[in-house]
Amino acid sequence: MAKVKIGDAPRRAEDARFITGSGCYVDDIQPENLAHAVVLRSPHAHADIRAIDTSDAATSPGVIAVLTGQDLAAAGIGELLPNERANIYSGEPFRYPTQYPLAKDRVRYVGDPVALVIAESQAQAMDAAERIVVDYATLPATTTIAEAIETDDTGNICLEWAVGDADRTDAAFAAATHVTKLNLHNHRISTNSMEPRGAIGAFDPETDRYTLHVSSQSLHATRDRVAETLGVEAANVRFVAPDVGGGFGVKNFAYPEMVLLCWAGRVAGRPVKWINGRSEGFVSDHQARDNDSRAELALDAKGNFTALRVWSRGNLGAYLTGSMARIYTEQFVKLPGGPYIIPTLHVDVGAVYTNTVPTGVTRGPGFGEFADIIERLVDRAAAETGREPAALRQQNMMPEAAMPFTNAVGAVVDSGHFARNVENAMARASDGFATRKVASEANGRHRGLGIGYHMKATFGAPEENVELRFDDDDKITFTTGTQAIGQGHETSFPQIISDLLGLPSEDVRYQAGDTDLIAKGGGHGSSRATFMAGTAIFMAVEKIKEKGKRIAAQMLEAAEADITYDDGAFHIAGTDRSVGLMQVAAKAREQAEPLDTYQDFTRTHHTFPNGCHVAEVEVDPDTGVVTLAGYTAVDDYGTVINPMLAAGQVHGAIAQGVGQALMEHVVFDKDDGQLLSGSFMDYCLPRADDLPSFDVTFDGTPCTTNPLGVKGAGEAGAIAGFPAVANALLDALRPYGIDSIEGPATPERVWRLIQAHKSPG
Repeated sequence: MAKVKIGDAPRRAEDARFITGSGCYVDDIQPENLAHAVVLRSPHAHADIRAIDTSDAATSPGVIAVLTGQDLAAAGIGELLPNERANIYSGEPFRYPTQYPLAKDRVRYVGDPVALVIAESQAQAMDAAERIVVDYATLPATTTIAEAIETDDTGNICLEWAVGDADRTDAAFAAATHVTKLNLHNHRISTNSMEPRGAIGAFDPETDRYTLHVSSQSLHATRDRVAETLGVEAANVRFVAPDVGGGFGVKNFAYPEMVLLCWAGRVAGRPVKWINGRSEGFVSDHQARDNDSRAELALDAKGNFTALRVWSRGNLGAYLTGSMARIYTEQFVKLPGGPYIIPTLHVDVGAVYTNTVPTGVTRGPGFGEFADIIERLVDRAAAETGREPAALRQQNMMPEAAMPFTNAVGAVVDSGHFARNVENAMARASDGFATRKVASEANGRHRGLGIGYHMKATFGAPEENVELRFDDDDKITFTTGTQAIGQGHETSFPQIISDLLGLPSEDVRYQAGDTDLIAKGGGHGSSRATFMAGTAIFMAVEKIKEKGKRIAAQMLEAAEADITYDDGAFHIAGTDRSVGLMQVAAKAREQAEPLDTYQDFTRTHHTFPNGCHVAEVEVDPDTGVVTLAGYTAVDDYGTVINPMLAAGQVHGAIAQGVGQALMEHVVFDKDDGQLLSGSFMDYCLPRADDLPSFDVTFDGTPCTTNPLGVKGAGEAGAIAGFPAVANALLDALRPYGIDSIEGPATPERVWRLIQAHKSPG
């Protein structure tokens, strides 16, 4: 069996079961005596519930129970609360409407859960749901940020906050040689993970304990919210996530269905399954982005950035979910200048409620929205001042020699070579571009290059824990509170352990995804897993070595100070005498002093993954079709554990960033709040033939604030892809005098934009 090192690229161990169809997702679980549930959802974006008549549905064939908000209230089930309820910096409470698992008196968006039907089969539950009669009194619906602000209703405002020095920033703008201004809307998207959300709830009356098998990427935190809503201790609720078919943030937070399925299991006295349909997912899964911004960038005569001023508001939809308010008070303002030196800034940020599907997070929350602002601003500033976009960026980037660098809001960036990434990415992307551009023009088309620089801080839960247990079959069982949702943890974590302990990776058993396995867990979000769990692994391994040295010294009849550890064995320094780690582990068990080690870790620093992405597009002015002709990425993820896994993460994120730039768009009717893009007939996702082969290069500077030197990976393309493609498109359309585009660059949108401007000169 092979030992692997950090930096090697062994194939994913988990893929064998995935490609042979032997994985286990929620819908694969078929417990005995299984019942099925269907959620009845509001057809109105905003309405009072005057009455609900469930009598006909309750007597339908196969129906076990029909539950309403009043039933849950009578059972003592409370509201579903957000994770954070006040600004951690100012202490100001967030304002948020009450969200119940089933609406009691009022619905606030199309898709708001109103009733739950439990039946012998899903078909019977669906039939019965159609027989529920709800008397609604419709109310005016608000769908946009502007409308929410214009109503002057404080109930629409979740938070308003600002960071930076307003007076100093105003003075810098007054003294500026040039000011670039930009109004921007970052349109809403839907995540659409490969496996839809789903859950199976059960209740054991003997232990008074709920068990929920669920497709989720943050088990411990969501379990805690669900227990709170059920009115029980967290220890009375167990969450289990088998294989999870993608998350990308949409499965980060607690949902009403998690509470409902737990309660359904209790009411039915048997397991109850609910699987979200695709169309249902469009009105029930948390959506993402949806921000309005006004931004200004000040420059001096030499092109140096001197100040940044931003006003931005985000659309939370109908309710405050999970940690969404904290996204605006922390992640959105953590790196407002990205990799650029901006001496002073002022960012006025807020979030509002509308009668639309609640928003949550997707890859790069906060950072993606701000990167779109700053990268679009820099490109426009370059055009307005007659400078090259790449050169203007390089001129204003934090120099490698200045690390660690403290930005204008106090974030300390420990490492990075930002200007070099731009140089390398542009060298690769622009090779032959002039020739390709001439060829496009000869065919009546326009070609452009655009840069999108991404930078983020790894956030997510600040604590993580792991356990390494030495089993009597000479294997190690590794348990972690993080979760695998497609990243390859079953390969990368054993790879880290194999490198640090010098053992074959096959000797490491991986287990996760069960709140009963380990005390706590941060799940997976904000590219935290390798940084957090990897650091805890390193700390645990150091303890194992220290504990093992004492046992090894006894076995080798040597002084403990003379014992060293290398390549899976303890050695007497300067001799050829040694004893293997597993032999030492066996002896330690005999002495009732096992080498088993539990390690908790709380971060005190972030990591700052970053990189330069360059998109190349070709535009057909006759049809408005935009073709992504090339995509280059030079990324700094610090120490890369497994380049193959990292490349896969980069590719997937690019596809999502490009998808938002070119085709993805959630659209609501502005008058009644109905979702107009509620299926894949109306919501377009990128497919393989929409994407070129990606040119991805890793050029890492090891992070100095964790022992492995890793930086979070996985969100880069979703942050950089949107502005890179948008900037490339505007470069291609420059002959028309077009300097802005809103929403995805669909053929119709681009064609109309071209028609509205003068012919190219």
